Amino acid sequence: MNDLLTDFQISFQHIKLLVPRNNKGIQIVFVISGELKIESSDRFYHLYENDFLVINRNQLYQVQGNDDNKVMILSITDRFMEEHYAEYHSQRFECYSREMDLGREDITVAIRKLLANVMISYYRQDECYHIEVTGYICQLLLILIRSFKREGSVIQKIDTANRRLLQIIDYMEKNYEHMITLEEVAKKYYLSTSYLSRYFKQKMGMGFSRYLLHIRLKHCMKDLLYTNESISQIAMNNGFPNTKSFSAFFKETYHMTPHEYRKTHEVPKEDSVQSYSKNDSVSLIESSEIIVKLSNMNFDDQKLYHSTETKYEKLRITLTGSEPKAVHNPDHLLIIGEIFELLKEDVRSQILDVKRDLQLKFIGVRQLISNAVIPPEVETDEEIPTTSPYFNIDSALSFMKRQDLSLFIRAEYNEISRNEEQYFLKLTQFMKHSLQMYGQSFVKEWHVMFYEPFDSRVEQSELQRIYLRLHEVLKGLLPSIQIGVYMPFSLRKEATSKTHQWQLNHGEYIDFIGYNANQNEVINFKEIEETKYDLAKDYIKEKTNKLKLYLKRNQLEKPLHLVSWNTLSGNTRYTNGTFFRGALILKNLLDISNKVQTIGLWINTSTHEEAEKISRFRMDGLELFHYLRGKRPAYFALMFLNRLYGEIVAQDENYVLTVNERGYQLIVMNLNMINPYLSIEETFLQKLNKEIHVKICGMKKGEYQIRKHVFDKNNGALYTKWWDLNSKYGMDAEIVDYIIQTSRPSLEIFDEHIEDEWSFYTYLTSNAIHYFDIREVY
Repeated sequence: MNDLLTDFQISFQHIKLLVPRNNKGIQIVFVISGELKIESSDRFYHLYENDFLVINRNQLYQVQGNDDNKVMILSITDRFMEEHYAEYHSQRFECYSREMDLGREDITVAIRKLLANVMISYYRQDECYHIEVTGYICQLLLILIRSFKREGSVIQKIDTANRRLLQIIDYMEKNYEHMITLEEVAKKYYLSTSYLSRYFKQKMGMGFSRYLLHIRLKHCMKDLLYTNESISQIAMNNGFPNTKSFSAFFKETYHMTPHEYRKTHEVPKEDSVQSYSKNDSVSLIESSEIIVKLSNMNFDDQKLYHSTETKYEKLRITLTGSEPKAVHNPDHLLIIGEIFELLKEDVRSQILDVKRDLQLKFIGVRQLISNAVIPPEVETDEEIPTTSPYFNIDSALSFMKRQDLSLFIRAEYNEISRNEEQYFLKLTQFMKHSLQMYGQSFVKEWHVMFYEPFDSRVEQSELQRIYLRLHEVLKGLLPSIQIGVYMPFSLRKEATSKTHQWQLNHGEYIDFIGYNANQNEVINFKEIEETKYDLAKDYIKEKTNKLKLYLKRNQLEKPLHLVSWNTLSGNTRYTNGTFFRGALILKNLLDISNKVQTIGLWINTSTHEEAEKISRFRMDGLELFHYLRGKRPAYFALMFLNRLYGEIVAQDENYVLTVNERGYQLIVMNLNMINPYLSIEETFLQKLNKEIHVKICGMKKGEYQIRKHVFDKNNGALYTKWWDLNSKYGMDAEIVDYIIQTSRPSLEIFDEHIEDEWSFYTYLTSNAIHYFDIREVY
């Protein structure tokens, strides 16, 4: 062994037998080929080719191998761990490749690759091999610390420099099945009984007798699970004076009887490692054998795990105790600008996609009565005119009726007041035409929203007069049509503007209220202080709640329509696409889903910009489609929300769990409210990645098919593939179609047997959404 590697020991062996020993430091056993059976004080491990196991400090174990195994053993000293990891003495690592939870396949591959790299660097031994080996081992330790650490047992916390205490513990471990007394041990190690009692409790955190009970119980667990011996025989074999004392201490520790535990934790029976020798039986392996075997190892290079960039969190969900509430999915209002957009095939195709995947009810239009939409009638001497000013609009309305969609009309004050008499004349004629052509059942579902912005300089009496006339005209033609107002609302002032306060006194003439909520309104993007972004975190939820309270206080409780909204986006195209915000969108939708009747979105980027007569990144609304006809993040976020059904049985801001007739649905999110300008810094974003260990308790026992959808910047967002396939010579139809077809959330399928508790790991990048459809199998 080279002296340079004083903190690590690397050996390659054929192991027939390792006699019982107490491990020093951390040891990683990696089976390159063949089989190993490792027996610890409380369980058995079977390792086959490519399997690995971490053995912790002060852990008692023994090993038996088959005739042709090849094993790598990596040992890391206590000294190295103590120097670089302050919590070392209080932690242990539960890492056994054959018992990795669902979602940890990438970590398993990463560990195997790092162990292989350690082997290769060690055998190559070039001038920098010491740095290489140390680097790989440090990466291994980061994975263990961030993904596999658990609270250490009492014995693992013992200071290895305390030789006398280690000798006492070792004596207790080797003689636990016999009668052991405090007086006997004190005499053996030349201590007074009272001093040993105080000394032991001070160092171990519990008394001598109780610690001895824990040692005996630990060994009983192995017999209980892996043998068919009776409860009384197990108690006697492991030093308990009788069955009653064993059962009482067992129930105190595990909250069930030994018989119940054996029944619910059944495992294959095992024979203990048989050793008739006091010496190990091992032989070293030549490097050439290892290198040949390494060349045949198959590592999945597609699986990536960035351990150094990952936060680790635990999420425990319990299905009992909370009051279930029904899932409420609001309808969607798809804004297209002027109604003749419906004559375009691309727009119709996008609407059909939205109708299929989302809960679409309304098509939002502006300037419905303009000359561009309904041109003046052409004078003709024909008794029955062969042309109609409604030719184009009828084509659009017929399409909507076939798709069971309703109009949501934005009637703007400026549009009406420009030529008030002409407007109401054309409106009356259009409404009569529509009733005649399509019938009341179609037209009565329409919503007309009177609009004037917050900063209006129009007198409120004038706005009131125009609205009441609009109401009178439309209700006179069809009383069941819905007429409402847009109410500008200030969260800071918790009130509407003075110009719009007339609405508070005319509740009997208002069927619904539209409003907007845009997180960008409360942020100055030139500031870089992260604390400022907390202001925007719950802005949409708080504004909705405050508006509902304001309306209630003024006896104006009406259905709410969120007609315009946005999450943080920044005010430039420079960050557009780089800032993935799928989870932010979904979180805002979940916050208000049971408070609003509809949620408005623009159909696509080009229509949004054309309607606003400006070509720059819009901040006043979200679009569902990009210029390339591909789906934007809002589309998939809404799709996941729309898939939820049944009852919500557990929820917080990072997850939601539902139960329904087919099983369960779980959405997990990694929410990060950050300055969008930082989204172009890949290194910064990697620090926001998160690995979550999820445990769900109280699930129905049975077989399940689990469908996992991953939606993040690499799975579903257009920008990543657009950037990868971009060229200074442009894109043709083939490239665009490929981007559209491949930019969608990924899908994985697993079969799982669930016993009351289901545990798995899932790795989320910044603002990622992971959706699990957990379907019971019949």
